[in-house]
Amino acid sequence: MNMKVKSQFSSIFAYGYCLVFFFLVSFRISNAQTATTDPSEVRALNSIFQQWDAQAVALWNISGNPCSGSALNDTDLEDPMNNPSIKCDCTYSNGTICHITQLRVYELNKLGVIPEELVALKFLTFLKIDRNFFTGPLPTFIGNLSALQLLSIAHNMFSGTIPKELGNLKELNMLSLASNNFSGTLPPELGNLVKLEQIYVDSSGLGGEIPSTFANLQNMRIMRVSDSPFTGRIPDFIGNWTKLTALRIQGNSFEGPIPSSFSNLISLQSLRISDIYNVSSSLDFIKNLTSLTNLVLRNALITGNIPSDIGEYKMLQILDLSFNNLTGEIPSGLFSISSLKFLFLGNNSLSGTLPSLKSEELQNVSNSLTLWARCFSRGGISWKPSKGLVLCMPRNPNPYAVCKQVNSQNYVRQELVPVSIPSTVPSNFLLVAWIDVCTAQTSFLINQLWVLAGVGLPVEAMECRGQGKFSAVPLATSATEHLSSARDLSYNQLSGGFPSWVIASSNLQLNLVANNFIFDKSNISVMPGLNCLQRNFPCNRNSPLYANFSIKCGGPEMPAEGIVYEAENSSSFGAAWYYVTNTEKWAVSNVGLFAERTDQSYVQHTLAQVIATNIPELYQTSRMSPGSLRYYGLGLDNGLYNVSLFFAETGFDDLSSQTWKSQGRRVFDIYIQGSLELKDFDISKEAGGVERALPKIFKANVSENYLEIHLFWAGKGTCCVPIQGYYGPLISAIHVVSDFVSNVPGIPSSNRGKKSRLGLIVGIAVPVGVVSLIFIFAVFYMKRKPQHNNEDELLGIGPRPNTFSYAELRSATDDFNPSKKLGEGGFGPVFKGTLSDGRIVAVKQLSMASHQGKSQFVTEISTISAVQHRNLVKLYGCCIEGDRRLLVYEYHENGSLDQALFGKSKLHLDWPTRFSVCLGTARGLAYLHEESRLRIVHRDVKASNILIDGKLCPKISDFGLAKLYDDTKTHISTRVAGTIGYLAPEYAMRGHLTEKADVFSFGVVALEILSGRPNSDNSLDTEKIYLLEWAWTLHEYNQSLRLVDPTLSEFDENEAARVIAVSLMCTQASPNMRPPMSRVVAMLAGDIEVGIVTSKPSYLTDWNFKDITSSFLSEEDRKHHEDNTNLSQLGDPLPSPINVTETMFGDIIGEGR
Repeated sequence: MNMKVKSQFSSIFAYGYCLVFFFLVSFRISNAQTATTDPSEVRALNSIFQQWDAQAVALWNISGNPCSGSALNDTDLEDPMNNPSIKCDCTYSNGTICHITQLRVYELNKLGVIPEELVALKFLTFLKIDRNFFTGPLPTFIGNLSALQLLSIAHNMFSGTIPKELGNLKELNMLSLASNNFSGTLPPELGNLVKLEQIYVDSSGLGGEIPSTFANLQNMRIMRVSDSPFTGRIPDFIGNWTKLTALRIQGNSFEGPIPSSFSNLISLQSLRISDIYNVSSSLDFIKNLTSLTNLVLRNALITGNIPSDIGEYKMLQILDLSFNNLTGEIPSGLFSISSLKFLFLGNNSLSGTLPSLKSEELQNVSNSLTLWARCFSRGGISWKPSKGLVLCMPRNPNPYAVCKQVNSQNYVRQELVPVSIPSTVPSNFLLVAWIDVCTAQTSFLINQLWVLAGVGLPVEAMECRGQGKFSAVPLATSATEHLSSARDLSYNQLSGGFPSWVIASSNLQLNLVANNFIFDKSNISVMPGLNCLQRNFPCNRNSPLYANFSIKCGGPEMPAEGIVYEAENSSSFGAAWYYVTNTEKWAVSNVGLFAERTDQSYVQHTLAQVIATNIPELYQTSRMSPGSLRYYGLGLDNGLYNVSLFFAETGFDDLSSQTWKSQGRRVFDIYIQGSLELKDFDISKEAGGVERALPKIFKANVSENYLEIHLFWAGKGTCCVPIQGYYGPLISAIHVVSDFVSNVPGIPSSNRGKKSRLGLIVGIAVPVGVVSLIFIFAVFYMKRKPQHNNEDELLGIGPRPNTFSYAELRSATDDFNPSKKLGEGGFGPVFKGTLSDGRIVAVKQLSMASHQGKSQFVTEISTISAVQHRNLVKLYGCCIEGDRRLLVYEYHENGSLDQALFGKSKLHLDWPTRFSVCLGTARGLAYLHEESRLRIVHRDVKASNILIDGKLCPKISDFGLAKLYDDTKTHISTRVAGTIGYLAPEYAMRGHLTEKADVFSFGVVALEILSGRPNSDNSLDTEKIYLLEWAWTLHEYNQSLRLVDPTLSEFDENEAARVIAVSLMCTQASPNMRPPMSRVVAMLAGDIEVGIVTSKPSYLTDWNFKDITSSFLSEEDRKHHEDNTNLSQLGDPLPSPINVTETMFGDIIGEGR
């Protein structure tokens, strides 16, 4: 009874407590909703956002009071939909005042500096402005934000030194200065930040020695100081940071040895140290670091033996001791660490044989019927081990998965009857194959084997201990989730044969290149081609077969400029991989793992058009490596060779884009025949930008019938742009050819000897025959109209863009779903699509009824592909299949300029943006007319053909109407193409086309940008219907600024006057009176004076418009107008003008947007 009373009392108490808690929370929320933000902080925040061109999201700006909505509720500050974001504390002044405590402006590519107003947010505890393009120094007043606990300004363009005032931030526990352009050293004052737990200064530009005051930072848990010019010895005091869990020191200039005090770091889980100089270290310091999961000591001057007790480090997942001076044998215990997935011991002096693995013993197995399980997947897979078996499941299967009995087999005489999974089993599950195990023994042995589940999806064999049932687990959606284990033992002195685990481990990547293994008939097929890549490269040694080789790195076979680049695009390329061609002509070896990156892709793809080359398709795929990438030429004739390596940086944005993704740096070393040719090679830096081809040519001497090209990452360059773990060598193609007259033509010598006479005959007959065929074909060609298919036309243009299949584009646009339609572009609709790689594109589907034929289409492709400019829309590729012709452009979320200016949900284009759009459009046209290798007339410049990107930068689009023209700079077109209202009179009436037709159109567009209205609008008063007429009339009465869009709250009068004057010059009747676009750019930019425009174009004075002056001008203004009418008679006389309200030339012009 007492227990019952006590229970009831407890329930009542708990209920009352909940009521009180609910009341307090409700009271607090109610008070917060009535509290107001500190006015000084509101002013500061508004000023900061205005300077950064940032806008508060609706989630927290719902009431006009910043401290509202998500700034107070439980919405995550890191929510992508809540960016920029703030958090507030409204407990001040009895709940009547709110202070801003957290500010996040993340990955928005904002420009500018840190404003002084930030110091007014003195209650800030959290400031995160990573991944933007902020510049300038880090201001000293940051040190006044004494409440800061987190300060993260990574991935920006800050410069200058780190102010010592940061040492005042005594509450700081996280500081990130990574990926900036700072200079100088770390201030000793940072040693005052005793609460600091995390510091990131990798790729920051900072250098020098680590201050001795950092010894005070006893709470440090994570420190990253990679890719910065730090010098001196690694501080011994780091060994006293016993709370340290992660330390990364790579790509610096530190000297060894690694301090012995590091043995105190018993909490350390991840240790990465590489590229150490001068003094060597042993592995003694790791003796107590049994919590390590990742140990990377690469290129760190490590000597001695691998500890014999290394097998006791049961937590290890990654061990990299490559490029050191390790000696002795590999401890067998190293291969018994069940958690170890990636082992890199390459480029040492390890000797002996590969260790044999002990069988796993299953204890306590009763003599009764026992169930063990193995994972298989659907697809009729059969598996029969050669000896022994392993029956394993993941140790932590998902609890929600369903266990299904698929098949039962008897375990007899250590053999397993093949298991087949019925096709009715769902494809998204790995299922259990139950096995009946019958044994009279109390224990038995099961050897670990490996099984492939499904096509190309390896299933890892887990350690099997104990017994019981295991559930099915969902099948991985990508190969990454079933990532193979990797063992790199290349470039050592290992010898002997291969133990059984090498033969049985089908999902284990194993690189044994450059050792001394023995090959015979029994094992040569185990690792195909490896015999050619042992020490001294024995294949075809002293019996050369080749004098050249060419490789398309990371891509399929590709002919280009008379060279056939052989395919190097194996899908099995991985962390410890090698490949030798069937002809034993060349080979490739890769070693390395991208750190902390889930997508271990070793190929870089691009849809961009690489420039500065005639073969851009050569660079659309490139091979990447996170560590060491080697290519070999085998069986080469001895002598001097020309080695051409083709590079293009396609992984970063161009610096001119002013995005955080433009801040990436790829740095690696190039060795040829073991000789360092280029140190700290940076592709984009040397090429002068990204997406620019950079061929490098070296001389190499081959003396032992092989050539080695080695690309090596030495820890330098950014690690996390554009994604985590993005770094290391990148190469697109290789072409090696002898610089001497070789005795080998590239075919086996036996064939050469037997067919030398035949070769001589063929050598004479073939050229004669080819010349005859060419002559016959030429005569035939002249007598009939050529018939080209789509593929011929694509092959005939250069450079060629990327090509897509129709099925791919159909899938990308959801079968050209009307909901994806962006508009009706020139010659057909335009759809929004998402490619398989996630990139959003605009797909222009040329209509079957279009007048644009195949030749025009091919011309359009080649034209766009030949030009690249920040104010021109990019063409990613095209599709020609049968009668289907499509173009794939970059997508711009803000649509076209006419939508922004005249659309129902128009963007807010303030005056600076409009002026920038006007100037950018002028620059794009100037490039087309005067700077591009192919001088181009657009022919249809209009507001709907100017796209606006996410940064409100203009991009001229729709080159379907573009025409190339020759040096006479004139073209009499029999087909006029364009849009009424933008057409130059000489082009509209006589088909007379020069670049000055575009100049005229630009003048009209510029007036539309300035006025915010289209060039004709029948809804307006009569005198204002035609924008050009209205502009000229206002100009004659010195009232031009009345043209400016009245919705603009403010504008720069001088800039507006320049735009108007330039527009009037551009729309002169005579082409000769219009300035070239380069001069237009100079006038708009203020580099040169704008000329005085006095003559009203004759196409306006000759038109029989109603006298509009009487409707809006005063009597005095009319008198002034009449006195100056003689000034308007100086125009170039032309035939009677067209009626701008009617369509000309049928459907040739005036197509929709």
